This record gives sequence, structure tokens and C-alpha cells, in this order.
Amino acid sequence: MIQLSIRQLAKRYKTGEGVSDINLDVKKGELVTLLGPSGCGKTTVLRSIGGFLEPDSGDILIEGKSVLKLPPEKRPTAMVFQGYNLWPHMNVYNNLAFGLKIRKKSKQEIDEAIHRVLELVRLPGSEKKFPGELSGGQQQRIAVARAFLLEPAVLLLDEPFSALDAKLRHEMREELRDIQAKTGLTMVFVTHDQEEALSISDNIVVMNAGNVEQMASPQVIYDNPRTLFTAQFIGKMNFIKGNAGGSHVNVKQLQFHNVNQLEGEVTVAVRPEDIMFVKLDEGLPAKIHQIMILGHYAEVSLETECGLLKAFLPRDAVKNRQVGQLVHVTFSKVLTYMGQPKK
Repeated sequence: MIQLSIRQLAKRYKTGEGVSDINLDVKKGELVTLLGPSGCGKTTVLRSIGGFLEPDSGDILIEGKSVLKLPPEKRPTAMVFQGYNLWPHMNVYNNLAFGLKIRKKSKQEIDEAIHRVLELVRLPGSEKKFPGELSGGQQQRIAVARAFLLEPAVLLLDEPFSALDAKLRHEMREELRDIQAKTGLTMVFVTHDQEEALSISDNIVVMNAGNVEQMASPQVIYDNPRTLFTAQFIGKMNFIKGNAGGSHVNVKQLQFHNVNQLEGEVTVAVRPEDIMFVKLDEGLPAKIHQIMILGHYAEVSLETECGLLKAFLPRDAVKNRQVGQLVHVTFSKVLTYMGQPKK
């Protein structure tokens, strides 16, 4: 069942920035992430859903009904912002109870709901604490709890973990995924952090300059980026000049299937984990420039006729290798695109 439907949404600012012709369906219980660089339009889409921005054209439907004419407080949405937006003069209980009191809930209903939601965000017994007595991660949990209490049809999250340090951010992602699995809430999440998007999303919407480049599962986005922009934006990638014609793509002496039937000069994209060593005199000659052991794998920089390539290899594969050594490499998988990657 489609919980949120965005149809031909457009919103342009005087600066020329904004979004055009955004079409998006989010199923009930799904976590969809809007991902892209600053200024790509992801927050514009999110704020339009929440009612904080009025689109120039298009429609937004939640549970099959248009919400365009409703103010934010009348929409079946709740928003968690970057800043925690908690009232510093109110304790946790009153911060959480505020929205429920406006909805005329009884004291018993409010008590039960707050007890339940604090268990959910793993902060039971914190009702009497003030925001200033909580860590950043705890404050963000309370902000998420407050949004849950409103029982929104769609929960909107605008870079909610960006102010937290890396370890906390990682923990909060796991927590959010956990909470989402328990509650079955539909969520739209905005981030510019690709690792965050890949780790928590059911589907990712990659945005660029106000348009949708690709919408797919994290696996598909990573394995088969549809455009050169997506290939550049998601994960580490090597870009090499190649030539396509007939059934083959050629990179120096290496040959690959021309899956996309391209013709002429192409950009060949290779993930670092898809580079492997082969026997001498096979594949592409390369000189080892640098070896960095990163836990269970090694990052190896290789000087080749195609430029400097980065390879991720199992640690055992480099134990007898040294900087300056001549090796030969090939690629287990390549992607091909017309055009050149942006510097």
C-alpha cells in the first residue's frame, strides 16, 4: 500500500535552486532516504511534505488524500530536525506531553504513552530530567520519541544525526532501524552521508540539482548506478578512459562486454573491490605505490597507464607485496558511461 505519493512536485527559488518534476511513491512501513549533495533539493522535498514550504505545482498525497492545503499542524506528519528543538525550561515529561495535551488526551493516556515511548528509545525513567542534563544522543532520542507520540502517518527526519559524533551516529542509525522495525512507521529521511543512506534505507532516492537521478534499493544503487553522477556519489570508484564499439569495451589491453551498447570514448567505472591481481604478463601492468592495512582488508594504490587506481584486497593477498613491486591486475566487473566524471 502506498502511504506517501509525490506527483510532479516543483518548487523553484529566486536563486534558481529548488526541485522540478519530482515523482515519488513510498510504501507503508518503508524507510526511504533522500540523498544528495548540498543544494540538490532534498530538504525542499521534505519540507514540502511537512507543509513548511508551499510548492509551485504538483501534489502530495498521504494515505490517498492530498495534504497540500493543510498547515503543518493539521498534516498526518511529524518532523525531527537537525537541532533537537526541545524546550530547555521543560523536563522530558513535559516536552513529550505537550503535543498530547493539545490533542486533549487524558492524564492516564499521556502517562502510558510517555512510559511506552521512553522504553522504545531506551531512556526509561528519564521523565524528570531537563534537556541540559542529557547528552546530544539522548536529546535526539527524546526528539524522535516526541515525533512518535504524534503517531504520524509519515515521519520526516532532516539530517537528524549530523550534530553527533561518528560513534553515536552509528548507534543512532541502528536504533532508528530497530524502532522502525518494531513500529512499522513510514519514514522519509534526508542525509548527504552516503554510508548512512546505504545502511538504513529500504530505498534511496539520489538527487542532483533538483532532479531525481535514481531511485532503488541500496544494493542496486551501489552495484548498478544508472548515471555517472550516481557512480561518482555512491561509494569509492575508479574512473578510467576506455573505448566502446561493437560488443566490446576496451581499456588498454583489457576487454569487457559492451553491455550498454555504447559507441566511442567512454568512462569505465571500477569499484576498488573489483580490482584483482593476476599472473604476470596477464592483465594490466601496475606498480604498487602504497599499501595501507585497514583491518581485515588492505587499500592498495596502483600506478598504471590509466592513472592511479585504488584497490581493496584481502589482507592475505598483500602479505608478500611491497611498495615499488610490479604486478598485473584485471577488473572482475566494470560499468560504462558516456561523458566524463566531474572533477
